[in-house]
Amino acid sequence: MGHRLIQQRRGRGTAIFRSPSHRSFGKIGYPVIEKMMNGEIVDLVNSRIHSAPLMMLEFENGEMSLLPAPIGVKVGQKVTAGENGETNSGNIVQLKNIPAGTSIYNVELRPRDGGKLIRTAGSSAFVVGKEGNKVILKLPSKKKVTVNPDCFATIGVIAGGGRLSKPLLKAGRAYHIHRAKNKRFPRVCGVAMNPPDHPHGGTHRRNMGHPTTIKRDSPPGQKVGLVAARRTGKKKK
Repeated sequence: MGHRLIQQRRGRGTAIFRSPSHRSFGKIGYPVIEKMMNGEIVDLVNSRIHSAPLMMLEFENGEMSLLPAPIGVKVGQKVTAGENGETNSGNIVQLKNIPAGTSIYNVELRPRDGGKLIRTAGSSAFVVGKEGNKVILKLPSKKKVTVNPDCFATIGVIAGGGRLSKPLLKAGRAYHIHRAKNKRFPRVCGVAMNPPDHPHGGTHRRNMGHPTTIKRDSPPGQKVGLVAARRTGKKKK
């Protein structure tokens, strides 16, 4: 009889797999922007579950907002939020008014959703151009997406990009980095396990030798590997 798989344990939602929201400094998102608003960076803070430093914004109407901090900003710097605005680092502007070639981050997928794309340290997208009633963006993955021009984005490149340059050197440091975000470490591959522990176990090698695609309606004990994959293998250029 097989053992409970790691994804089955995670599905129970026990404390060891629960998201550590209590360690977060706050929720990232834009304020309610109805017109041009002037604000100020009142603090730069560290949140354990976010990879980038965060900036705390206070606007003239009393609203507060927490966003990833771009490179080069400082406490006391003035920022603006609104439909139109200068393309200075830290300003919040609608995509339809951002010129092509500008680096942006924390891009909304739908107007007023607070920002969903490009929130990791050191990352940024840039505006390629406009096509009809859509704005074309190029993501850090080189993929191009089209977004509603009424969506907001922040100007600049997110700070903290050099965090992966320093090698970890030992497993203990990797353990504590993962532990801060409630992630399991070390993570053991399925092919390194025994047959009762994982469907990929017992191969005595580090590759399955065949695609691991599984049907979408498979039971939980079999749903590992490439679930309902459309294609497998290395993609030809």
